[in-house]
Amino acid sequence: MWLNNILETIGNTPLIQINKICKDLPATVLAKVEYFNPGNSIKDRMALKMLEVAEQEGKIKPGGTIIEGTSGNTGMGLALAAVVKGYKCIFTTTDKQSKEKADILKAVGAEVIVCPTNVEPSDPRSYYSVSKRLATEVPNSWYVNQYDNLANRQAHYEQTGPEIWEQTEGKITHLVVASGTGGTIVGTAQYLKEKNPKIQIWAIDSYGSLLKKYFETGELDQKEVYPYISEGFGEDFVPANYDMSVIDRFEKVTDKDGAVMARRIAKEEGLFCGYSAGSCLQGVLQLKEHLKKDDVVVCIFHDHGSRYVGKIYNDEWMMERGFLDVKTFKDIVSGRSSKRLVTIAPGQSVADAVELMKKYDIEQIPVMEAGEMIGAVSETGLFMKVFSNPEIKTASVQSVLESAYPIVAFDTPVERLSSLITKENGAVLAKDEKGDYHIVTKYDVIQSLAK
Repeated sequence: MWLNNILETIGNTPLIQINKICKDLPATVLAKVEYFNPGNSIKDRMALKMLEVAEQEGKIKPGGTIIEGTSGNTGMGLALAAVVKGYKCIFTTTDKQSKEKADILKAVGAEVIVCPTNVEPSDPRSYYSVSKRLATEVPNSWYVNQYDNLANRQAHYEQTGPEIWEQTEGKITHLVVASGTGGTIVGTAQYLKEKNPKIQIWAIDSYGSLLKKYFETGELDQKEVYPYISEGFGEDFVPANYDMSVIDRFEKVTDKDGAVMARRIAKEEGLFCGYSAGSCLQGVLQLKEHLKKDDVVVCIFHDHGSRYVGKIYNDEWMMERGFLDVKTFKDIVSGRSSKRLVTIAPGQSVADAVELMKKYDIEQIPVMEAGEMIGAVSETGLFMKVFSNPEIKTASVQSVLESAYPIVAFDTPVERLSSLITKENGAVLAKDEKGDYHIVTKYDVIQSLAK
């Protein structure tokens, strides 16, 4: 039997066990993988619910415009609902959010306005303030306000909580959520606590957010607030969706640890998730001493990794922020005993090149003139030439010159080096800080990857 529209596919997402990463934990750790929703995130649930409630309350009329400040995921859910129901969308977002998120919103017909991140929520330039202002200027518009709209948490009380309870057959002992607007964690927790008050609710927060301190002290300390890179959770104010009484603990996770864990989840569990999923699971590992045998932990994996391919799944982005420990050209040459680069001049003989290869047990020799590489000779290339013409041994290296090796930066990642070294091109060169050349061959790369 077919479905009437895409909105009917929202919900009933799978619960999947985390095996390799959590193998040393006493508890069973399960992921509620929300990227199976049509908009690839958990926000589809609350986006549709908030719109339905607004329709019931007459806050939006046919052909109206939906206006919201969103990091991307809520916007996607609202945009899908708008397509089906015939509304327009204007979304404000921050310049720290991934470009992919904004592009996806535009792809489904939304207008996206990018605002600065590092301003107070009350600043007229903030994405909160801009969305509020637009709601007063655009005729027949509805300002969603997911932060204070209690239909947000109602969606999770009605859907996410019951699904988790049924999927775990009531065995859940811990719910762990990277928490932002508060809707997911509070709505789900309210339902689960009604079923079993002993269930522990753990909120994952980011450094640079004030939520953890507010939870522990009741103080809105703006000194806790500073720019951070993690996306989709943490806040610089406390949204109305929060009911701290249903939360048992807050745990902060660093930007780096969340990003690195997200990549591990993809590589080790086959779940291509977003930033908050990495932070959520990292938080579980940080709190592992609080877990015991027979505990059943459910982590919310909010969204899909496709929205972060330009960030946490991009090696250059990760390295620029010091998040990625990647082996580089420098690591390879620093880790081997011989530092001297063996070269040959174009006027020397082929026999000289062969002798150098035998003496130093090497296969690739750069041909240098006036301190610069003009070509190369290889064991394979010389063997073929000498085999077909033994007299060539007395000829100059210039006459058998092969293409010069690529020259790369000294900090080029090993993965990049492996793509540059081919059957025709057996090595790459790079200059160190002193201006001296070093060589890396395919065997160097293989040995480095095997360590």
